[in-house]
Amino acid sequence: MFSQFALHERLLKAVAELKFVEPTPVQAAAIPLALQGRDLRVTAQTGSGKTAAFVLPMLNRLVDLKQKRVEIRALVLLPTRELAQQTLKEVERFSQFTFIKAGLITGGEDFKEQAAMLRKVPDVLIGTPGRLLEQLNAGNLHLEHVQVIVLDEADRMLDMGFAEDVERLCNECPNREQTMLFSATTGGAGLRDMIGKVLKTPEHLMLNSVSQLAEGTRQQIITADHNQHKEQIVQWLLQNETYDKAIIFTNTRVMADRIYGHLVAKDYKAFVLHGDKDQKDRKLAIERLKQGGAKILVATDVAARGLDVDGLDLVINFDMPRSGDEYVHRIGRTGRAGNEGLAVSLICHGDWNLMSSIERYLKQSFERRVIKEVKGTYTGPKKVKASGKAAGVKKKKADKKGDKKVVAKRKPTAKPKPNAPLASADGLAPLKRRKPTPTAE
Repeated sequence: MFSQFALHERLLKAVAELKFVEPTPVQAAAIPLALQGRDLRVTAQTGSGKTAAFVLPMLNRLVDLKQKRVEIRALVLLPTRELAQQTLKEVERFSQFTFIKAGLITGGEDFKEQAAMLRKVPDVLIGTPGRLLEQLNAGNLHLEHVQVIVLDEADRMLDMGFAEDVERLCNECPNREQTMLFSATTGGAGLRDMIGKVLKTPEHLMLNSVSQLAEGTRQQIITADHNQHKEQIVQWLLQNETYDKAIIFTNTRVMADRIYGHLVAKDYKAFVLHGDKDQKDRKLAIERLKQGGAKILVATDVAARGLDVDGLDLVINFDMPRSGDEYVHRIGRTGRAGNEGLAVSLICHGDWNLMSSIERYLKQSFERRVIKEVKGTYTGPKKVKASGKAAGVKKKKADKKGDKKVVAKRKPTAKPKPNAPLASADGLAPLKRRKPTPTAE
């Protein structure tokens, strides 16, 4: 029960109004420590309820402030504008019975309007690192009174090249009392480096291991002969699987546009997202998907980062992601909150090794699936090693061959007899022994 947490009554009223009853595992683990003011490093999958895990303790710190609103007290950094917008909504929902105000600073919006909002000095500022730095450099942003910083989806921010921006913004908050870092994956050396620089003796909470990130999602692979064959499989899946919303991931913009074109030609309600799309197109695509105006989204990884859509229950990896962490982020969008989901990866000859490395990373083995209506000829790499009796027979034959050719024993060299004729250096004719020269007596 949320009532067990030492939260302000106004926040508990909002929690009850929103019909939050049982905290999720990440909320149960993180909220008590965060209320104590501890620095936290939390690994929890997307869709696990981690936003409330940092929003409620953050608001609890600010709810009783008696000062007039003249300084920004809390800063939340996120990798994408969509995720920032979603977090702003959560902050506003939980703070509805308080006087706390929140503001949003992201790219793709009017710079002067954002500067005007900053002059009103929100208690909580939510934003993306790039645009926040632009406002800072323009002299519009002052962070010296920030008490708490939250870095959400920190691994994504690093992947997008925001490491230096994040460190700079953290350094602009010298009086902060608490820093909380959340990520969906354990990350690599870059994330460990950031943790060492911005957190002070943090409490580490591992709410899920990598191998448990998608327990509610069936993970399958289907082998394909080439990209055209992959397109046929995609069409079959969209026609025959049961889903409310689906997302198809590609590694390139060109392929995303190609698949989108084929879907539209077959009268599917679909949208496409990639780096060439402007903010207006992104907003339209996400809103249509959320409202049910479109059932299918074709996207590249960069465009889909921070995407949070309810009812997304089918993920198709047209192209295999380039890393295990990227795979986790893709399939983490389905099978949320105990619901079932399906993630299907299409594997050509060139994808097999990458797929195998991701299996090893996750310590999982994906389900192999064959669809007879669109079955191809490629079924995986050919086995080099024979097994069973055949292997034993081959080994014996090889051993015998090797005995004859390689392991032939040499005959021991015979020692010359004392009176035997010596061989010449060229081995052609024996040399006569010279009689010993008589010595003078």
